[in-house]
Amino acid sequence: MDYRSNVTYITFGGYVEVHKYRYLYFVIMFTVYILIIGSNFTIVCIIMIHKNLHEPMYIFITALLINAVLFSTVIYPKLLIDFLSEKQIISYPACLFQWFSYYWLAASDFFLLSIMAYDRYVSICNPLKYTTIMQKNTVIIFLFSAWILPAPQLLVVLLLSAEKEICKFHLKGILCNSTVQTLHCVRSRILNVYGLVNFVTFLILPVLFILFTYSRILVVSYRCRGVRRKAAQTCLPHLLVLINFSCFTAYDVLLSRLEPDSSKIVRLIMSLQVVIYHPLFNPIIYGLKMRRIYNHLKKLFCKRV
Repeated sequence: MDYRSNVTYITFGGYVEVHKYRYLYFVIMFTVYILIIGSNFTIVCIIMIHKNLHEPMYIFITALLINAVLFSTVIYPKLLIDFLSEKQIISYPACLFQWFSYYWLAASDFFLLSIMAYDRYVSICNPLKYTTIMQKNTVIIFLFSAWILPAPQLLVVLLLSAEKEICKFHLKGILCNSTVQTLHCVRSRILNVYGLVNFVTFLILPVLFILFTYSRILVVSYRCRGVRRKAAQTCLPHLLVLINFSCFTAYDVLLSRLEPDSSKIVRLIMSLQVVIYHPLFNPIIYGLKMRRIYNHLKKLFCKRV
């Protein structure tokens, strides 16, 4: 523990000998970070520029991609600094802020995926009412709700964690996630219960809602052959993103409640998925699987070539 102006510092336990290959890791991760920003904002710009993509579904995709950039920005600057430092440290308040931003954006993603599932449900199951239901004001309310609603609940956990006394000053991993609770001298029942409530609210309920809407879409698609292709083209990318995001989020949230000395390989794989795989997965899926976006991407790169 270091005291600098009475601020408590936490050290990270990395998976590699950073001091031996620090510059190599820095270049690799900086390149990945630029790639994440470039790929996500390319799709965002395409959606903003082309009027035929100014529809609710593509607006929600834009919000999801912006979240991916913000998500990476919460992690990468600190990670890049760590690669060039002798010691990987972070102040406890900064660690809590990273924790809050990390889970706020993750919860927002689940709400956005739920909204996108509802949008597809209305479009496919009630096409005649789609323009009436998914009006501009409704889309704006959905967007702001996805970003605002998770904040108060997570803020309560943040304030409770800030008041807890910490006895450990070493985190296993490369970022401040659910393992922050392992630093506390005494595990708090209130934090555990509140964490479970948040887990159900931000992950279980959205996933159940999404599965319900897609099951209804599947039934309608089975009965009506004319909507099968539309359902497959627009719903499959969302399902792939949902499955990918749900798996690593469930593991991450439950990490602090599992055996603390679990396999380092598993931890490394999950950390790499958070840092690299997930932020790049969304633009790749939506860029390749959404036909309209893919066509605009193809025209863009063909012109450059």
